[in-house]
Amino acid sequence: MNPADVKAVVTGGASGLGEATVKEIIKEGGKAAILDINNEKGEQLAEEIGEQALYINTDVTDEESVENAFAHVVDTFGHLNTVVNCAGIGSAEKTVGSKGPHDLQTFSKVVQINLIGSFNIIRLAAEQMMKNNENEEKERGVIINTASIAAFDGQIGQAAYSASKGGIVGMTLPIARDLSKHGIRVMTIAPGLFETPLFASLPEKAKNALGEMTPFPSRLGKAEEFARLAKSIVENSMLNGETIRLDGAVRMTPK
Repeated sequence: MNPADVKAVVTGGASGLGEATVKEIIKEGGKAAILDINNEKGEQLAEEIGEQALYINTDVTDEESVENAFAHVVDTFGHLNTVVNCAGIGSAEKTVGSKGPHDLQTFSKVVQINLIGSFNIIRLAAEQMMKNNENEEKERGVIINTASIAAFDGQIGQAAYSASKGGIVGMTLPIARDLSKHGIRVMTIAPGLFETPLFASLPEKAKNALGEMTPFPSRLGKAEEFARLAKSIVENSMLNGETIRLDGAVRMTPK
């Protein structure tokens, strides 16, 4: 797909990886809807970009909220042909810790937002994409999900997060196969240690120590690098049904 033809939805688009992806889409001549629950940041980003973007307060886990958001996107842009799922949360809790067993509600919330929220976006976006005309590659759309290297190298305390991200990896191929007859591709990016709002509060020394865990380049990843990979996936029609680790060859230790 030509990046200039992109009419995208980016969940979690008001900050971090999502924000960088929105800016990359706009830079290439596409249009992007920022789906988030942070009204202040979302509205500020949309205002900064101008008419090529819009912000829609959206709960990715709520069917009606997502349906209304997609209707707004189609009314504004004419159609929807790209989704980048970046919305997500983390948690740090042992299966059994000093205060007892892992809180079940916390586990459920992480899975609900990261995994079920992503699938909710995928299924409703695919319904919209099926209405699109094919391009020269017989393609109607592309969906890019965000997993994590925690899907493969989950650390102590990451049971909920790793389960949610492992689920995203696991559903990538079957959904790509489901949607192949409609000309819709499905890919997943599994970032390593990236400089996102999650690490923003850490001291510089701590961030440098985390970055040095990565063999090369020995630093935290930049959100713009995630965005550039998303753009490459959009452009390359042969990329389908796969998870790409974007991690500088790091493999996480138990803790």
